[in-house]
Amino acid sequence: MTMVSASNSLDAPAAPSDLRPSVDDTNTSALFQRVREQINRAAAAIDLAPEVQKILDSPACEVSVNFPVNMDDGTVEKFSGYRVQHNNVLGPFKGGIRYHPQVSIDEVRALAAWMTIKCALVDIPFGGAKGGVQVDPSKLSRRELERMTRRFVYALGSNIGPGYDVPAPDVNTDARTMAWIADTYAATMPPQERYRAPAVVTGKPVSAGGLAGREKATGQGVVDLIEMWAADEGQTLAGLTYTVQGFGKVGGWAARILDKKGAILLAVQDATGSIGSVSPRGLDAVALAEHVQRFGGIAGFEDAKVLSTDDFFETDADVFIPAAMENQLTAQTARLLNVRLIAEGANGPTTPEADRILQDRGISVLPDVLCNAGGVIVSYFEWLQSRGGSSWKAEEVDSRLLDILTRAYSRVRAIVEEKAVDWRTASYAVALQRIEEVYAERGIFP
Repeated sequence: MTMVSASNSLDAPAAPSDLRPSVDDTNTSALFQRVREQINRAAAAIDLAPEVQKILDSPACEVSVNFPVNMDDGTVEKFSGYRVQHNNVLGPFKGGIRYHPQVSIDEVRALAAWMTIKCALVDIPFGGAKGGVQVDPSKLSRRELERMTRRFVYALGSNIGPGYDVPAPDVNTDARTMAWIADTYAATMPPQERYRAPAVVTGKPVSAGGLAGREKATGQGVVDLIEMWAADEGQTLAGLTYTVQGFGKVGGWAARILDKKGAILLAVQDATGSIGSVSPRGLDAVALAEHVQRFGGIAGFEDAKVLSTDDFFETDADVFIPAAMENQLTAQTARLLNVRLIAEGANGPTTPEADRILQDRGISVLPDVLCNAGGVIVSYFEWLQSRGGSSWKAEEVDSRLLDILTRAYSRVRAIVEEKAVDWRTASYAVALQRIEEVYAERGIFP
């Protein structure tokens, strides 16, 4: 593992109220150790080659930077940022950049490893990476956020690039953030090479070389996979009831798409509180999304009742979509759920203890590496568009996304049936088989 760092770290700003729980079982194992355990479990199920398992046991490279930023009031603050590159045997490193006060190197390691598994599982030519900055973006002005983003990109230097490591939006970053990154990266390139700069990131605004449908891609993938599960259960999405935790880029879009298919939204939770439906028709997902866009959270939405946290988790529904942060489903909350399926829109929302409880209770889980893979798949389409100078239509994006997810779902289901394992283990197994195949063909240099 390569480690690149800079000195003079900055203490992270105080964390705002968010959805991270404080119950004991979230700390029973660090996030990256959890990924290792999941890989080991799947490796045992398929007799993975020991050398491949050893390679995946640690990241290929970790970049740690601490950089100064001019603030609006004339002072200078320093921020800590990370970029972890886990594995690139399948192609360029790929993964989002998040802004959050609780970003840590362990969290970013885990997220990078999950990206390795995710890309291999859906069979796209990317490896796994992730990045983040320790910051509460709500406490920075737009100009301060822009300066911080550009300075972070400059600090990363050659550690990102169109054919090497391609960032994307994540928690508290968006299309505008990606536009800043692409523009800053272009400024560091020779003039004759700047035409390649848009491919350094995905999730850009459509006007700046982005892809139609990218914003809703992760939520669209969540819905596509719920629909596949429902078909296996002999039902459609019309009349299916569900609850959502987190109503942003993933949960909000999933709810809007489900609304069009006739599903019924019964309850929602985010950092501002929990609400439930007062109508048999459920919450209006479109109106709620507009409310969140305007006010920054679900609190105060008029056509709803306020719920306690326990009431939210105890809501009787067909599907629960955790689409917030890691470690939201704990031993405590897993015992409260009254659902048939967990569709993991977030990365790592379920603790190991909660996973065991859900299995014991017979609640199915579509794991994060499969369920939220729509984002990276459509990022791949955008990357191809940026590299080739072509233009993709939204209908083509949705069609090709569905095709890739359908094949991945079928491969995972086959392992579930063949090996008699859970869906998470089967998803990892499919990914590891793909990685092992490439190492077997390419060998290990020298």
